[in-house]
Amino acid sequence: MPAASANAKNDQSDPPDDTVGVAQPAAPGAARAGATRSAAARSGAAAKGGKAAAAPRAGRAAPRLTAQERKLAADRAERRVATLKRLEKSSGKLASAAIARMDDQLGWYRRMPPEHRSWIGLVAQAGIAAFTEWYRHPDAPQAISTDVFGTAPRELTRAITLRQTVELIRTTIEVMEEAIEEVAAPGDEADMRESVLVYAREIAFATAQVYAQAAEARGAWDARLEALVVNSLLSGDADEGVLSRAAALGWGQPSQVRVVMGSAPDGDSELVVEAIRRAARYAKLHVLTGVLGKRLVVVVGGDKEPVHAARALIGQFAPGPVVVGPTVGDLLSATRSAHAAAAGLRACAAWPDAPRPVLADDLLPERALAGDKAARRQLVEEIYTPLDEAGSALLETLSVYLEQASSLEGAARMLFVHPNTVRYRLRRVTDVTGYAPSDVRSAFTLRIALALGRLGTVGEQN
Repeated sequence: MPAASANAKNDQSDPPDDTVGVAQPAAPGAARAGATRSAAARSGAAAKGGKAAAAPRAGRAAPRLTAQERKLAADRAERRVATLKRLEKSSGKLASAAIARMDDQLGWYRRMPPEHRSWIGLVAQAGIAAFTEWYRHPDAPQAISTDVFGTAPRELTRAITLRQTVELIRTTIEVMEEAIEEVAAPGDEADMRESVLVYAREIAFATAQVYAQAAEARGAWDARLEALVVNSLLSGDADEGVLSRAAALGWGQPSQVRVVMGSAPDGDSELVVEAIRRAARYAKLHVLTGVLGKRLVVVVGGDKEPVHAARALIGQFAPGPVVVGPTVGDLLSATRSAHAAAAGLRACAAWPDAPRPVLADDLLPERALAGDKAARRQLVEEIYTPLDEAGSALLETLSVYLEQASSLEGAARMLFVHPNTVRYRLRRVTDVTGYAPSDVRSAFTLRIALALGRLGTVGEQN
């Protein structure tokens, strides 16, 4: 018999009391059954005059079987052959019973389209057929995942969830367990029940492997797609295709979007990206992220204040400056936020005491000095032009005040006005621009804006 011959070969190199094959981790009853199968193989080989069965292992004497043991082994081999024949005849009936029970107990199965239901039926039939083959040669290595799940296309892992797959496998195994008394030969029920239990364990591992492989492949594809979206935003190539790709990654439609940029930590970039996602889930933020060279770029969506949102993610960045781009209304507009964040990251070295994270708009003077045209234009449009339109007195007062080292009395003497007049005009400057001239940092920004505005005016005149 094939099973007896295979076991006889295994017994040439393994101790007589060892269990082999898939049934090795099973309960003690399975171990005893394996030992009995090995005994049957030895008795069969001895009856044929086999040389290997009588060859003792080095340092050990070959065990001898009693007449009763040989008879028990022969009886068990006959029962196993009878069970296999009955199992082969009942396989179609068992598959039909499993499918009928799924239709009766699993609502999600009933709601599936006919194509998906047929795939699941193929999986159930393949599972029972694979068990029959496994029961015939329990000691031979079996690729259960290929035998069972290879009958259905890979799209099945997207059509049904892992939980649903577990439910359909449990239903099939239950049908097989209930049919043991009918399928197994008289006296072979216990052995078949143990075999079903061991096979169920192997099917569970095979299921986990199939879905793990699918998840890994899908995760690798999603990572490449996400990096493509982030790179498109940085390069300014964002279009409607970016929106569809972002939607495929689970990006919603947050009303506020900004880009956070800093140095990427050393190590595996996939671990960094996963850490960003965990932090974003905890903070209830939408994120698209990627490690581009030495930079870690995160597109953040959510209603939280920009700096507060960045602080929820800042722990995943390497030491050094972290810059938050301006808030925009949608993903396509995030290109402007990304450009500002990148320019701020380059210019941040000019402000060593900058907070972490720092807004890109707080780095406008450094960005302007570094040659960022957008920053220069923003300083002129948001500071110089409103002051010029508010009247020459505000520009003149601000210029004199800054030249006099922020001294009210000195500015008042130069302007021939009362210090309270200077104080009032400086408050008007704050109201118009949002920058207080008495603050050192704001005074620096105002000075750069005045210089750029005058240069622009001179350039227009020339």
